[in-house]
Amino acid sequence: MPYLSLVIWLPVLGALAVLAAGRFKRLDVRWIALGFSVLVFALSIPLYTGFDTTTASMQFVEKLPWIAAYHVNYYLGVDGISMPLILLTTFTTILVVMAGWKVIDYKLPQYLAAFLIMEGLMNGVFSALNGILFYLFWEAMLIPMFLIIGIWGGPRRVYAAIKFFLYTFLGSVLMLVAFIWLYHKSGNFNILDFAHLHIGVTAQVLLFLAFLVAFAVKVPMVPVHTWLPDAHVEAPTGGSVILAAIMLKMGTYGFLRFSLPIAPLGSERLEWLMIGLSLVAIIYIGLVALVQKDMKKLIAYSSIAHMGFVTLGFFVVFIIWSHTHSLAAARLTVEGGLVQMISHGAVSGALFLCVGVLYDRMHTRDISAYGGVLNVMPKFGYFFLFFALANAGLPLTSGFVGEFMVTLGSFHANFWIATLAAIALITGASYSLWLIKKVVFGPVGNDRVAALKEMSTREALILTIVAIPTLLIGFYPEIILRVMHSTVTHLLMQVVPAAMK
Repeated sequence: MPYLSLVIWLPVLGALAVLAAGRFKRLDVRWIALGFSVLVFALSIPLYTGFDTTTASMQFVEKLPWIAAYHVNYYLGVDGISMPLILLTTFTTILVVMAGWKVIDYKLPQYLAAFLIMEGLMNGVFSALNGILFYLFWEAMLIPMFLIIGIWGGPRRVYAAIKFFLYTFLGSVLMLVAFIWLYHKSGNFNILDFAHLHIGVTAQVLLFLAFLVAFAVKVPMVPVHTWLPDAHVEAPTGGSVILAAIMLKMGTYGFLRFSLPIAPLGSERLEWLMIGLSLVAIIYIGLVALVQKDMKKLIAYSSIAHMGFVTLGFFVVFIIWSHTHSLAAARLTVEGGLVQMISHGAVSGALFLCVGVLYDRMHTRDISAYGGVLNVMPKFGYFFLFFALANAGLPLTSGFVGEFMVTLGSFHANFWIATLAAIALITGASYSLWLIKKVVFGPVGNDRVAALKEMSTREALILTIVAIPTLLIGFYPEIILRVMHSTVTHLLMQVVPAAMK
């Protein structure tokens, strides 16, 4: 069965069905959208259950001719890096549909259709093995998110939508130039073939910089991160969840799929830049998060800091290899970065959902407007506390596993790099606990807080669903690490020795 095509195009078909049903008032488009999102998630599960963990080869491959004159094929496949991200995408879409159940009343069919289309396009990004196909999915997914922010966002939604689009679209232009250059070198747009080209050091550095512009904006990395807080603040809850849980991961995915295997020499030459920018994100942006007064902005800046651990884990491998030649240590940091990507998708998405629960009742995200929420919403307060602690890296939650792996592996590279990363864990705990103290604990802040009503069954169900993988990965990380081992080992054997020649 063509599972990858189904998880790409079935959501698009679902979006068309939702739009068509929206013309008839007797049909509830919410149930149609939920049905399609659940079906797509169910079709993505065989990608995990049928995954062969003993090989690094692409699996569930689909290849059809598309534009034969330029060797552009409809070429799909997944490995241990991309498959978990597709599962995360299909899982998160269900939550987004449920989150907008009673909140969105303006152009509801169009709202749900935009998320379904975006789900299919994001799955296409993670499964495309042809450069042009990847680029089309990469750029097309900006359109529904642009509409989601611009139509259903806050007071400054147009400004935030345009800023988001310009940053992410213009950053990708150099990636297209890199693809065209690689096509002239290889004769096709096959991404896997790009990694086998013999490219000089200077050309690899230029290729790396071209990819860096596109992927750094998407992560986002300092200094091209300023679009993210604005986009998060103005986006509706569902848009913030997708931005944090999925779209940021596309930048770090790009580093593993393109930058490292295609330009290993360029990656090694500029490792100092990537490690430096990662540490700036971890430390400086963590401090910036600590002084935020808006809950969404605080979580948005914390996302940048957490993604800094991911990029640190990916690029510190060159120092590890040069010092120890330890494949196990290098694999530890890369896999730690991958686990952090999945964990951050669940935890940050849950935090934005929690903020959405409060915003739907109070219509403010100002931290000072709250206080003592636990007294009137005890069940919600426990969920908020749990996800904030997971965001801080509490052991036995998924938030601890990835950051611990990256920090532990970094000690094999450089004591000071690891120490700076470890100190930043304190910063993460500081802004997470400060948020909880100001919002959840203490006496009831005011009459509006006192009038708050406990979570609905739907809201409790959503947060319970997200809590399951947060705990599962924290207690048993092997459930996700087992599918990564072969792919990460192959990537490192392909990249690190080549860069050290």
